[in-house]
Amino acid sequence: MKKFINKIAVLTSGGDAPGMNAALRAVIRAAAFYKIECAGVYRGYQGLIEGDFVKMDARSVHHIIQKGGTILKSARSDEFRTIEGRKKAYNQIVDNEIDALVIIGGDGTFTGGMIFQKEFDFPVVGIPGTIDNDIYGTDFTIGYDTALNTAVEVIDKIRDTASSHNRLFFVEVMGRDAGFIALNSGLGAGAEEILIPEENLGLDRLLNSLEQSRRSGKTSSIVVVAEGEKSGKNVYELASYVEENLPQYEVRVSVLGHMQRGGAPSCFDRVLASRMGVKAVELLLDGQSDLMVGINNNKMVTVELEKAIKEHHSINKEILRISEILTT
Repeated sequence: MKKFINKIAVLTSGGDAPGMNAALRAVIRAAAFYKIECAGVYRGYQGLIEGDFVKMDARSVHHIIQKGGTILKSARSDEFRTIEGRKKAYNQIVDNEIDALVIIGGDGTFTGGMIFQKEFDFPVVGIPGTIDNDIYGTDFTIGYDTALNTAVEVIDKIRDTASSHNRLFFVEVMGRDAGFIALNSGLGAGAEEILIPEENLGLDRLLNSLEQSRRSGKTSSIVVVAEGEKSGKNVYELASYVEENLPQYEVRVSVLGHMQRGGAPSCFDRVLASRMGVKAVELLLDGQSDLMVGINNNKMVTVELEKAIKEHHSINKEILRISEILTT
């Protein structure tokens, strides 16, 4: 039996990602289109516990589609990990007459939403917002395209310096558990080597590759490294190891860090966020819950939250194969 929806709440949680504001805008304007109320929740699940709500309408979200970050802020909440904290959040929802919840974030956000939905039989729909692109059930997550383009732009600039000074640069990009940014930005920027968590190539392979590049006449090289790369060394230790074993190279390290999360979202991310936001509202109005909105072959799809969390989004083996051919 469908639960009649009069008012929904929307929150952003976990790490921010470019396009979150575009998703918020879509959720709130879709709610206005379908003539239901919408409340924004400040500071994610912590704000849900504290009842930090603000009434939002179509005019509340004008001129935010182009902004990075999230106007509702984001925070991690240890209290929401407890049944007592989630009970407080549910009481706030009841007191504020909220009938359903849209959550925007990554796997941690979805885990909290899934548990909350099961404990209180409360309608929840998730929108994947994370630059890592590591959520199962969707080809792309909101923010990934922007982060990828940011990384490529910066690596291109580093390439200019590397070529001018005959240097080897290790460039670390985000990706603690997933190498999507490293693999695709490395391929797009023409890196000589790409190190990702999914493929432990080993230090000997790295040394051999760099030595081969030097012998072929290359005077500068770029190695793109995902922060979760499994060689057992951080990027600075990797650089030192190479410098010790290949003293012909002058080695430098650039860690791109949080600059990959910031900035205006790309057109792709704005459109993706808009489509996902509208779909999330329509799912709730259709009586569906415990789902994540995704995109597959350019079509909107849904996947159970539990599956989105527990299944693994695999690296594209074809892109990996191409990168191995082109870095020789």
